[in-house]
Amino acid sequence: QVQLVESGGGLVQPGGSLGLSCAASTSIFSFITMGWYRQAPGKQRDLVATITRGGAINYADSVKGRFAISRDNAKNTVYLQMNSLKPEDTAVYYCNAWRPGETYWGQGTQVTVSS
Repeated sequence: QVQLVESGGGLVQPGGSLGLSCAASTSIFSFITMGWYRQAPGKQRDLVATITRGGAINYADSVKGRFAISRDNAKNTVYLQMNSLKPEDTAVYYCNAWRPGETYWGQGTQVTVSS
């Protein structure tokens, strides 16, 4: 069973920065795509950013230019650097791993942007 463990969430003021990490219990090179999603209270879970095994990156329009996703295959870890945070970025952030026929989710980490 693959486990994904997120860390790095917390409370930050608007305009601040926060970095999230997602550590996998197996080699992330086996996954076609790794990504971050978020879910605000009362809303659906939405894509934030994805990165493929080949390094192709996709961002939601709402985070382009502010967030950066990266992966370290040697450490089996995916990162999300979040800058210029806004109150509307407040949500539970989930790590995702996908390969044909399999999808895995982490338990989520809370990010709250508030003054």
